[in-house]
Amino acid sequence: MNHTDVIRIATRKSALAMWQANHVRDRLLATHPGLEVELVPMVTRGDRVLDRPLSEIGGKGLFLKELEQALLEGGADLAVHSMKDMPAEDTPGLVLDVALPRANPFDAWVCPSGATPQSLPAGARVGTSSLRRQCLLAALRPDLDIAPLRGNVDTRLARLDAGEYDAIILACAGLERLGLGERISMPLHPPEWLPAVTQGIIGLQCRAGDDRVLQAIAPLHDDEAGVQSRAERALAELLEGSCQVPLAGYCRVAGEGLSMDALVGTPDGRTVLRASGEGSVAEPEQLGRAVARDMLGQGAADIIAGMKAQA
Repeated sequence: MNHTDVIRIATRKSALAMWQANHVRDRLLATHPGLEVELVPMVTRGDRVLDRPLSEIGGKGLFLKELEQALLEGGADLAVHSMKDMPAEDTPGLVLDVALPRANPFDAWVCPSGATPQSLPAGARVGTSSLRRQCLLAALRPDLDIAPLRGNVDTRLARLDAGEYDAIILACAGLERLGLGERISMPLHPPEWLPAVTQGIIGLQCRAGDDRVLQAIAPLHDDEAGVQSRAERALAELLEGSCQVPLAGYCRVAGEGLSMDALVGTPDGRTVLRASGEGSVAEPEQLGRAVARDMLGQGAADIIAGMKAQA
């Protein structure tokens, strides 16, 4: 890269999205000292519509349409995403092949009283708008009041601190990246509690064939996170994963081997289908599809069809 090169990064304006974009900028500058990097902050429809669950207004893709449009129209060269917000299928004309090292992939239980999910009193109010988290919590504690909670991390914590909820569930990675790790009462771990597909991974998206940008971001790619992402996104693609389906999947890498746990359920937690499998780092998509087919054989297609009919 030479000193005349400029890469413009499209990002949402939330504190977490800005942290991620600045992190990518810093990584690029450290790798290419002559490079100039500009941030292009944007507001997406997902940021504007906060009074309804994502599953009711179009899913997690609402957080990226404006960013992708900026790439396609030349208003930006690179978009930084939380990979879990990305649909399983790539947008035509764009590529999402670079994954940064995975941060803490698990969910965070945030409860000021110190109660655990198991010890929280019956009828206590827990905030989350994720269908996956609703499903897992309802399966564990059907006697709790699981209430909607949207907004950025600070907004959600403020509502918890104001007493609107007894506990809320967030992503460990988001809290830790914002320096709020002390708010985590306990992490929610597999195999009982599975994270969203690709949770904790930052993905870099650019125009297909833009060799200048592709060459600049290639050194930032983390092989292990890339393998995990490919396996988990293959799982989601076969199961038509979106915010409208309670879907979880987590792939582990051990040497040349992979293992995966996954689930599909109903939001009320009454039906939860689980599957696991093992595979090779050479063929991560094969593992994701095999685990997805296992759940389809158990009846996941009926759950997915039922959720689509309600959407």
